[in-house]
Amino acid sequence: MPGLPATRGRRLSLSRRPPSPAYWTAAAPDPQGGALSVMDLGDSARPPDMIFMHANGFNARTYRTLLSPLARKARILAPDLRGHGRTTLSAAPRWRRSWRDLRDDMVALIDTLEGPPVVLGGHSMGAVVALLAAGQRPDRVRSVVMLDPVVLPRPTALAMSLPLIGRAARRYPLATNALRRRDRFGSRAAAMDAYRGRGAFSGWPDAVLSDYVADGFREAADGVELACSPGWEASNYAAQGCDPWPVLRTLGRPVFIHKAEHNSTCSIAPGQVAGVHVSTVADANHFFPLLKPEQTRAALGAALDTV
Repeated sequence: MPGLPATRGRRLSLSRRPPSPAYWTAAAPDPQGGALSVMDLGDSARPPDMIFMHANGFNARTYRTLLSPLARKARILAPDLRGHGRTTLSAAPRWRRSWRDLRDDMVALIDTLEGPPVVLGGHSMGAVVALLAAGQRPDRVRSVVMLDPVVLPRPTALAMSLPLIGRAARRYPLATNALRRRDRFGSRAAAMDAYRGRGAFSGWPDAVLSDYVADGFREAADGVELACSPGWEASNYAAQGCDPWPVLRTLGRPVFIHKAEHNSTCSIAPGQVAGVHVSTVADANHFFPLLKPEQTRAALGAALDTV
């Protein structure tokens, strides 16, 4: 099967020693205040080349080891989406119909940036948020790279916009399981021990898991608690009323989709939409951006190299 680009022959030269990330905050549309946290990788004196958006329940720092080597030749911004990581925007656990609030946060971030159009990238939910933001600001976007995005078959996506069917998404196993997730530990070390090699974290390198835990928890009176609450994570799983198909068909910018061979969340087939390039990552599951970083990095690098 076709997959991610080979790691040889890249024009984007990578260093063995990636730079440490910096963080800053940006305003976003929120009457209750708060700010969007942005991990900034690369030379801050140059305009951004890419904005990368993480999956539901994760945070920007989870992808540090994936993105940092690219930052020797490109500047990459990785925001913590609303309700995740260091971002302090309001995220009351309530059932929402779509990810348009996350989209609007990213549009606000794009509007603050100067320089040429950027590459938008993301994983899972973050990939769809990237696409939806691109649809709002196509003149500010060079291309979109989507790593196993959550794209339902078109009839299902249309049905999810209907009130009664949309509410049924609250009973999705992913949503109900998220509500049962343990949200407190005595320390980050205890969380690491609980997660290592188990469930969705199976196979994760310790460096990636450590980064996830570092910004995935915040201090609490009795230890640490999840920065992305179980209620907020569940509401993201259930908020399937944002149909990405119209944007895919009308964006007018290259879209590169890399979907997992096993248990992919993406229903798009190669050649199904003009201008959308679809490839399958062999022997990979939904978490391949973290489990196959060199191949994934090559895919992101290819988009950065494309004028």
